[in-house]
Amino acid sequence: MIPARDLRHVYWIGGAPGAGKSTIARRLAERFGFDVYATDDVMTHHASRSTAADAPHLERFKAMDMDERWVTRSPETMLETFHWFRGEGFPLIVEDLLRYPDGTRVIAEGFRLLPHLVMPLLENRNRAVWLLPTPAFRDAALESRGSLWDIPNRTSNPERARVNLIARDRMFTDRLTTEAERLNCRTITLNTGTTEADVIDRVTRLFELPPPG
Repeated sequence: MIPARDLRHVYWIGGAPGAGKSTIARRLAERFGFDVYATDDVMTHHASRSTAADAPHLERFKAMDMDERWVTRSPETMLETFHWFRGEGFPLIVEDLLRYPDGTRVIAEGFRLLPHLVMPLLENRNRAVWLLPTPAFRDAALESRGSLWDIPNRTSNPERARVNLIARDRMFTDRLTTEAERLNCRTITLNTGTTEADVIDRVTRLFELPPPG
C-alpha cells in the first residue's frame, strides 16, 4: 500500500464520461499553477505496459473486433467486462503520479479514478471529487463535442453501438454514484442548468484553494 503522504501533492477529479473533468482540471491548473495528469491520455501507454496476468479483461478486449466490443454484446456485459471500469491499470496511474518532482502540485483527472481505488490514498478526503452528470447533461456535452459517434462509426452498426455505449455509460454513472455515496466521497451532480463556472467554484472551495485575486 502506498502511504497517503506520498501522494499529498495530488488533487483528484473523477467521474463519469461526459462530465467535463478535463475542462475543469485545465481551468483550475491555469488559475492555481497545477500540472494536469489526464488519465485518458495515457491509456494507450498503460495498455501496452499491461500483461494478461494483471489486466485479463484488457487482454480479452484487445482480441475483439469493433463489433464484438460495441455491437454484439449487451450494455450490461460491456459494463462488467470493461477493463478500465474494473480498475485495471490503476497501479500504473499511481506510478506515474509518484514520479512528479517534489513541490509539484498535480490535478489527476479521468473516469479511471474509481472511488474505492482513490480513497485509500487520501490524507484529506477534500482532495478528491467525483463529477456525476445526469443523462441529459452527458448527452448534451457529448453532442456539443461531436463525439457521440466517434466509436460507433467504426462499427458495422453505428446506431446499435451508440445505443449500447449510452446505456453502458449510464449504468457506469449509477454504479459510480452508489460507490461514492457508500464511501462518503465528495461529489457534484451535474444537470443541464449547471455551468462550468459553478463547477469550478465548487471544486475550488472543496479543494480549499485560495480565492482568486
